[in-house]
Amino acid sequence: MEKTEKLFVTLQQTKPLFQPQRWIAGNMTKRILNLLLLLVVAAGWAFASSPQEAVDNFVKRSGVRPESLAVKITDLSEGKLLASHNSKAPLVPASIMKSVTTAALWEEAGADFRFHTRVYIDGVLDMGILRGNIIVEGNGDPSLHSNAEPYGSDIFKEIAETLRDMGIMQVDGSVIVDESAFPGPSRPVSWAKADFSTSYGTGFHALNYRNNVSGNKAVENPGAIFARHLTSRLNEMGIPVHGKSMSEGRRTQIFDHLSPPVDEIMRSCMMRSDNLFAESMFRAYGKIRGGSGSAADAAGKSMERWGKAGLPFEGVNIVDGSGLSRSNRVTADFMTGMLTEMSGDATYASFFPLAGQEGTLRRFLAGSPLEGYIAMKTGSMKGIQCYAGYKLDDDYVPTHTVVIIMNEITGSRDVAKKAAEKMLLEIFGEGEEEE
Repeated sequence: MEKTEKLFVTLQQTKPLFQPQRWIAGNMTKRILNLLLLLVVAAGWAFASSPQEAVDNFVKRSGVRPESLAVKITDLSEGKLLASHNSKAPLVPASIMKSVTTAALWEEAGADFRFHTRVYIDGVLDMGILRGNIIVEGNGDPSLHSNAEPYGSDIFKEIAETLRDMGIMQVDGSVIVDESAFPGPSRPVSWAKADFSTSYGTGFHALNYRNNVSGNKAVENPGAIFARHLTSRLNEMGIPVHGKSMSEGRRTQIFDHLSPPVDEIMRSCMMRSDNLFAESMFRAYGKIRGGSGSAADAAGKSMERWGKAGLPFEGVNIVDGSGLSRSNRVTADFMTGMLTEMSGDATYASFFPLAGQEGTLRRFLAGSPLEGYIAMKTGSMKGIQCYAGYKLDDDYVPTHTVVIIMNEITGSRDVAKKAAEKMLLEIFGEGEEEE
């Protein structure tokens, strides 16, 4: 099946999470946008004579030192390098690391993957009374009662209904959360301590609940809050949990809560740049590959996978899945190789926000001839601005890879972003005219 046919089938099957504009706009809107090219030229956007000249101009006007900046643009159909700068330099990727994490788990686990949260009881059932505990085994699901899509189902209601169906109307013991599936610290050791209290710096746990945040603050023990809330919810629903101290006995599984499909989790992660979602996928990948599930182990499994892939790997260092660590290093060569390897997968390409329309790329190239034709993951930290993704055709099939990594930005971030927009318009803005 050709790429375009594959993409058409994928789009027909894709749920409308975060992307109604992507598939509704269609080719007509895209082609209308091309007429805006004349306005762009009238506004003073001069086109470079070649892609390499456009990149060279970008380096000069970005406000970033040349050695702290990398660019690589390739043509996928011909396997041809169009333009590059400093493509072998190891630089901090920030959140474009999420595209690497997503690619690894998507290839390894596929569309059938779900996070499982299994529920057990122990003790004996005596005339509707459970003389034991309810044990909830966390396995890394980041979506339990999430405040962002995909929301998933209400696990509290599901547990209550299961207990009722079993005839359990009272629990003598307690709600116990088992987090043994993912050991080690909740955050990679290289994360900045200043980020620990923030919502974006919350740690990953075997049992994640409500995004592990309260307001804009990280929650350090989401499992304890989950147990308290489940106990309260069961009490409200007429199944009192008395909380007596009872030693754990032999477990009997009564329920298995499944997360939403992993592609929905991935799309949400890429659109919103969610660190918890990315770390959950990162740890899950390590576990699937036979590791312990710790952050350090997941990093080792990821390095092993990409190191064996035949991609340019010199200088690459992967320490987390989200890109929050400043110890991560990638090169434009490596990112291009990864994107090229994944370019034939229509579902993976659909995870990237469309320029001017979706997610963190909503304002980038908005109203330009490239709106809807560029799909990239963004990455931003103090002094860092990165982009990695694809140039698309009218059928949303990747035609080019695009990697832009800017470190040590000391001037205006907006100037750097505008320079990147101008470079892409100079390279691709004239290439979308109708035949």
